[in-house]
Amino acid sequence: MGSEHSKNEGRSSMVFLRKGPKLPAWEDALLSGKEPKSLLKRGLRYVSLSLIMKGMTSTPDFLWGLPEVQKLNLSRNQLVVIPPSLGKLDRLVVLNLGGNCLKCLPKEIGLLRNLKILFVNMNCLREVPAELSLCRKLEVLSLSHNNISQLPFSFSDLTSLRKLNLSNNCFAQIPLCVFALRTLDFLHLGSNRLENIAESVQYLVNLQIFIVENNRIRTLPRSLCFIATLELLNVDYNAIQTLPDDLYLLRRLPRIAWNPMDKGLHIAHNPLSRPLPEVVEGGLDVLFNYLKEKKEHG
Repeated sequence: MGSEHSKNEGRSSMVFLRKGPKLPAWEDALLSGKEPKSLLKRGLRYVSLSLIMKGMTSTPDFLWGLPEVQKLNLSRNQLVVIPPSLGKLDRLVVLNLGGNCLKCLPKEIGLLRNLKILFVNMNCLREVPAELSLCRKLEVLSLSHNNISQLPFSFSDLTSLRKLNLSNNCFAQIPLCVFALRTLDFLHLGSNRLENIAESVQYLVNLQIFIVENNRIRTLPRSLCFIATLELLNVDYNAIQTLPDDLYLLRRLPRIAWNPMDKGLHIAHNPLSRPLPEVVEGGLDVLFNYLKEKKEHG
């Protein structure tokens, strides 16, 4: 009788344990028996969730049941795919997917209408979905260290974008849509395959930092000289031989700069034709005076 009772008790506990789907071992370890909501941190500005460096190869299913999350960090894992369920997190303001193994982004990313900051750097992307251009509040976008060679023209709709990092990709030219982003103050296209900069660069009237180091650029367009807001222009490690005479118009460049973080004109490691190397050694004022005189007497 007693043994029968214990058998029944065992069965009922087995039934109880079977309730609800069994979590993968790593996901179970992540939660440690807690409710998913307990992982959320409620700060002054955002409700955030950080799952950085958790060794994840796929996103945990409980994530899509947390629609209140506004700041999500999934960086430095081994994620191969982000499912369409991402679109459920429509309160997201900041999303960090950097340092994973993503080959594409779901088109549902376009449902994140509150998104302001997106990092997808250091992945394996070859393209970016056109639907991302529906995130009209986007202000900061990093797509650096991928295999991207073009952007959808619809990106010209990202009219709030201020900072765009496209460095370490496969761009042979600056995508046309970039020239429509009039609010940009930071543009990084270093370590690509650029051979020139289109005259259309002059439309980036608020640009303060422009980095195109380590490309194959031979000449700088005259129109670049009319972006009066430029404070840092980095053209190090290119194939530039001559400089446009109107470069002296860039009055906000404070110096010839050598430290990558310094504002100014970075022009090292280019095969400048003589006497430019000696002129550059004299500093920015000497260079600008030389170019101005050359223009006046040319």
